[in-house]
Amino acid sequence: MLLDERRTALSDLLNDPDADVQKAAAEALDRLESLQQLEELLRVLKEGDRTRRIQAIYALEKVTSAKIFPSLVALLKEDDPDLKVAAVQVLGRKKHPKTLGTLVRMLKDEHPSVRLYATEALGNFRDRRLIGYLAPMLAGADEEQAVTVVRSLGQIGAPEGQTTLIGCLKDPRPAVRAAAAEALGTLEI
Repeated sequence: MLLDERRTALSDLLNDPDADVQKAAAEALDRLESLQQLEELLRVLKEGDRTRRIQAIYALEKVTSAKIFPSLVALLKEDDPDLKVAAVQVLGRKKHPKTLGTLVRMLKDEHPSVRLYATEALGNFRDRRLIGYLAPMLAGADEEQAVTVVRSLGQIGAPEGQTTLIGCLKDPRPAVRAAAAEALGTLEI
């Protein structure tokens, strides 16, 4: 009932003379549609085939509901690294504080792609405590992982990351040095 009322009100705005209002209404309708599909998406996460599960994970990114987090976190226990990566990406974009510890644990996952995307996801949280988890990952990291760590440290923006980033300016890999230079320009004072 409430959702129908919202849909009607938003649908009327699709004809608003202002393009920004139309765009906002269209985006809100997309999110509303995703919310209406929430139960189906959660069912697919548990029972669907691999492809449909991955699609459902990404569809949950548009849903604003606390109900999605337990299901996404549960996927991190799966053996399939692609399911884990998709869940990590969505959790990182959602930035829900209660998922932070779970994402930190994914830094030790056996799959390099999961570790890489967990590193990237943690940069979205802008939590200075994460520097202590991310900086040690530079030791022995391949170029892609090192660049991702450096970018996440820059996104976090905490001055505590400065020493690590300055050290990365001497890395033999140009991509790491370039990322460190960019990240240093983003740190808070």
